[in-house]
Amino acid sequence: MVTEVQMSEVATAPVVSFTDFAREKLVELINEQRAAGKTAYLRIMVQGGGCAGWSYGMFFDNQERPGDHVDTVDGVQVLVDEETREMIAGARVDYTESLLGRGFTVSNPNASSTCGCGSSFHVKGKKGEAQPCH
Repeated sequence: MVTEVQMSEVATAPVVSFTDFAREKLVELINEQRAAGKTAYLRIMVQGGGCAGWSYGMFFDNQERPGDHVDTVDGVQVLVDEETREMIAGARVDYTESLLGRGFTVSNPNASSTCGCGSSFHVKGKKGEAQPCH
């Protein structure tokens, strides 16, 4: 099952959705932050980098910024800036655990190509800053 997240402003489609496992892990991690007395939001962003030009970032943030779109997933506020929203609209976030590692992954319908290592992507019409993979 996939949980859809609706933008707080009027939107025709969800900006991002979370699988059940990703949603559960997100709530678990945010609750750890809150138990430590921290105000925590999840920020999803894109930044120039990676061999395909853009890379995803997710981190805990303690404040909203001007222009942020704020969504709520099971009581957790998810922050997305406008440029990121344009590039990840309709994306699906999952959480995976394997022998090779664990973490959140993004399946992005807007990515016109991705790099071989899976760390970066390209969106047609958006010029990123390609860098060698590590």
